[in-house]
Amino acid sequence: MERTEKEKIVAELTEQLRSAQSLIVADYRGLSVKEIDALRTRLLEHGASFQVVKNTLTRRAAEAAGADAVLALLEGPTAIAFLESDGDPVAVAKALTDTARTTRVLTIRGGILEGRQIGEDDIRNLATLPPADVLQAQLVGTIAGPLITIVGLFTAPLRDLVGVLDARIRQLQEQGETVPEAAAPEEPAPEQQVEELAPEPQAAAEEPEREPEPEEEPKEEKS
Repeated sequence: MERTEKEKIVAELTEQLRSAQSLIVADYRGLSVKEIDALRTRLLEHGASFQVVKNTLTRRAAEAAGADAVLALLEGPTAIAFLESDGDPVAVAKALTDTARTTRVLTIRGGILEGRQIGEDDIRNLATLPPADVLQAQLVGTIAGPLITIVGLFTAPLRDLVGVLDARIRQLQEQGETVPEAAAPEEPAPEQQVEELAPEPQAAAEEPEREPEPEEEPKEEKS
């Protein structure tokens, strides 16, 4: 292999390692060309490419990409399954696990799932999950009811929402439950209103005491 071709392979592999959020590393030693092609075809159906590259080139690419998690897995002949953004990690893990079980030569070492390093046991556990489309259907089925209710509430006309609230308030009132109302100033009791409206009695003006008038003397009769 010429130097320029090796450099091209390293450059392409470096870019893949930098951009890939999910990948699985395996030791393909012992697989026949026919078995590798069959596995590659199956992985392509689930959104993953299967690349077999010499460890010397893969190591250079991993160092250039800063992929320390991949560097730790490069021991012996190595193949890497790169998942596309729309790939199915469950189906990819299942395909690799099935091949490892049937051929008894493929060895899964570990990988990266959504940027997080995972080991061989994690990949085997991942392979036991239902396919992604089944998981999505189960999730949608779980939340569909409440979600439809919420969407209907927010998309309903405002007048309908007000009518529902009014009906609920009337129902509570008929059941004898109190419905909080807006605070209003308290009105005084009727007795208190009368007292407030009636003028306060004013003290009677004191009149000065009058001196008794002198009694008139009887007039003498003329003879």
